[in-house]
Amino acid sequence: MTRGRATGVVVLGLTLAGAVIGGLWSWLAPSAHGVIALTRSGERVQTYLGGESDHLFVSAALLIGLMTSVAIVAAVLVWQWRAHRGPLMATALWVGLVAATGAAAAVGAVLVHWRYGGVPFDTAPVTPEHRIFYYAEAPPVFFARGPWQVATTLLFPAAVAALTYALMAVATPRDDLGVAPPVERSPLGAGAPN
Repeated sequence: MTRGRATGVVVLGLTLAGAVIGGLWSWLAPSAHGVIALTRSGERVQTYLGGESDHLFVSAALLIGLMTSVAIVAAVLVWQWRAHRGPLMATALWVGLVAATGAAAAVGAVLVHWRYGGVPFDTAPVTPEHRIFYYAEAPPVFFARGPWQVATTLLFPAAVAALTYALMAVATPRDDLGVAPPVERSPLGAGAPN
């Protein structure tokens, strides 16, 4: 298999793994239970029950934790592919993990939105007779919706994989990273021509 094809396999395989992780995350991530109430003045207010707002953080952290685990395992598995070790495979690894994290976030967000729907703040059936409406909010895939938070979520697993791969490369005593079969060398002077 050529190096180009091997990098394509890594990127595609990681992207598919990310989609599977997104499905797993949507099943594991806890929703946040909240309440929408009508005040005496007729204003709608929304709050979370007890410590349920913590689930908004836990859900995003769970996605990063799952993808970081995938990143470490992927780096070790890619390193085992001796014939293709090197910078091109390291690049495929981090590109694949950015794509995998993006796929996990997209699949996870779609599945939890399908399961829980949006927060019904404007459409909640609160009336002066029934002032309270309980709901379950879909878990978020990102800590916040700002571009820096989204970029950090997408890049963190890729950075962990790159660091893992780099540590294995640094720990290899051979300059060729062990790609070629080892060459037996004779001790100095033993059997050398005169």
